[in-house]
Amino acid sequence: MSSTKSKPQTKSSKVITMLSRTKGATFVEICNATNWQKHSVRAFLTGVRKKGFEVAREQRSDDGTAYRIIQNPINKDGKGAT
Repeated sequence: MSSTKSKPQTKSSKVITMLSRTKGATFVEICNATNWQKHSVRAFLTGVRKKGFEVAREQRSDDGTAYRIIQNPINKDGKGAT
């Protein structure tokens, strides 16, 4: 019986995935998914921007403000980072 072990998903990769969705993610959604406090989410978003991601802030009619990655940074090989 062979079993393949997959890497556990990090909180950072989970948030990047959430921010990459069409509707993005709100502070509350990110806090609930990661168990981070609001100041930690703000710091993470700053770090994401410093890594070259372009993050848009959008107003949702139902949940308030959402954040969404609208452009990934370009790697040396010309492909967008994930």
